[in-house]
Amino acid sequence: MQNNIIISADSTCDLSLELRERYNVSIIPLGVTLGDKTFFDGVDITPDEIYTHHEKTGELPKTTAANVGDCIDYFKPFADEGKTIIHFSLSSEFSSTYNNTCLAASEYENIFVIDTRNLSTGSALLVIAAAEMAKSGVPAEEIVEKINAMIPCVDASFVIDNLEYLHKGGRCSALAMLGANVLKLKPCIEVKNGKMGVGKKYRGKYGAVLKEYVTERLANINDIDLDRIFVTHAGVDMEIVNAVVEQVKATAPFKEVFLTRAGCTISSHCGADTLGVLFVRKSPIE
Repeated sequence: MQNNIIISADSTCDLSLELRERYNVSIIPLGVTLGDKTFFDGVDITPDEIYTHHEKTGELPKTTAANVGDCIDYFKPFADEGKTIIHFSLSSEFSSTYNNTCLAASEYENIFVIDTRNLSTGSALLVIAAAEMAKSGVPAEEIVEKINAMIPCVDASFVIDNLEYLHKGGRCSALAMLGANVLKLKPCIEVKNGKMGVGKKYRGKYGAVLKEYVTERLANINDIDLDRIFVTHAGVDMEIVNAVVEQVKATAPFKEVFLTRAGCTISSHCGADTLGVLFVRKSPIE
């Protein structure tokens, strides 16, 4: 990579191995604990293993932030080589990972830590943009400045078919879960200002709901950056996923449509049957 720059992120960015290799992105994994065993996101555990464990035990996994010591050890080989590192972190509103990463980065020179104010491939959109700039020879300080300006423009949302994981994780009340189940509601979870909130509540079968959701998210094409879009899911039936991908391609002329699977950390909180379209707008989202 030109300019001696390393583009780095934590595993919550949900970049596939193919995309990590394509854009030369280094990843530090977060921890996932099942029972009395701790694993590393995307290294020695998969989302499907998490779902299987939950089905058998009723127990949700626990996710852990990257600690300061692990981050120091992670950065050291790059720092020893004199590299400049631009590291992307899960929103500071969701985890202590960002603060821990900043503390670790302070042990070295030339490490820029970016609070993506996002999660999953909402963060990945920023990572890819930075990787492309670095490859083009843009200086690190300029990359960081441009990325920070881009953060408010990331449109990240998901539609959840079943609220069980959010409920068990303390992010959804029993009453809200009961009401959603009775009314067959599928809430859209939106990421704004670094936090998750509930947007529109759709009603009906999941496949039909997703069709309506995509139509509405991509309605204002003139305000959308058409370089790329992610369709990211957490174990949704592939017939439904492929239908969403085809709808996205038919709706707007994106140069690239990336299909990705949410990693273990994100899947631990949303559960299976969750899907979102994530892209960048030309103007900040209010």
